[in-house]
Amino acid sequence: MLRLSGGRRAARPRHGGPGPRRLRLLALGTVAAAVAALPLTVASAGQVGEAGRTVVPAASRADAKTGGHGARRSPFLLGIGLATAARCGPALTSPDGIEAQTCVLTQGEDTWARTYYRNTTGGPLDALLSLMGPDGRTVQTHCATGTDDEPATCETPRERVRGAPGAYTAVTEFAAHGPDGALLLRSGSNS
Repeated sequence: MLRLSGGRRAARPRHGGPGPRRLRLLALGTVAAAVAALPLTVASAGQVGEAGRTVVPAASRADAKTGGHGARRSPFLLGIGLATAARCGPALTSPDGIEAQTCVLTQGEDTWARTYYRNTTGGPLDALLSLMGPDGRTVQTHCATGTDDEPATCETPRERVRGAPGAYTAVTEFAAHGPDGALLLRSGSNS
């Protein structure tokens, strides 16, 4: 029997259910489990870290290099798929009506460049996205920009990381359409 204040005794539950002490222990265990699960919840929603570095979990996808037979195994697995790290420069807007942000993305052993842009000029643009690696290698992609003002993206092909992922940079140059088109905006991943 348990003693309560005032000299009365409390009877143990007859049905064998949890007493107050067990309920407190169960509540404490639930809180501990929730606290332990919080980092996984944040990781699945995406995290923003130092210097604009973003980590976004992505489900494992078929790698084009393996013919759609599954992604390569990677040391960057978080248990919920491959993590994609993004190093992005600032979002820029030109007086001519171009908005852009350029990033270097790394997922597992692959890296590539991506630019997010919006063309509000009303006319076509010439855009060139370049990914520059630590070994002097550059991969370039001509981006087809529409004349509407809807947000869009453009990416370089993925390539295997050579050296440190942080040694890669990306630049996008937007110019007026034509061979003599003036440069309207330059957006970089490390600006």
